[in-house]
Amino acid sequence: QVQLVESGGGLVQPGGSLRLSCAGSGFTVSTYAMSWYRQAPGKERELVASITNVGDGTNYADSAKDRFTISRDNAKNTVYLQMNSLKPEDTAVYYCNALKLSKVYWGQGTQVTVSS
Repeated sequence: QVQLVESGGGLVQPGGSLRLSCAGSGFTVSTYAMSWYRQAPGKERELVASITNVGDGTNYADSAKDRFTISRDNAKNTVYLQMNSLKPEDTAVYYCNALKLSKVYWGQGTQVTVSS
């Protein structure tokens, strides 16, 4: 059974850091393009960062560039999102996504709240 489980969310003050984890099971993360999305209250889900399954090329939303880093640990079948210099506008539910050809998988999401 394919499953993606996010963890690492929580409450953090502005300027703080969090590392989100996305653990895959039932498939091999290294063979999929992996992405982090987020959805804030009252807004549509948006792409934050992605990493390819060829050469670990990465892409970031403008709002995340230079603050967030997506990475992969193939031995642990896990993808990470390191988030630094967090801002209140980063508050959202963060979702892990896996994509290869016609196959797409989603995690349940983890809450990130940035507040004083």
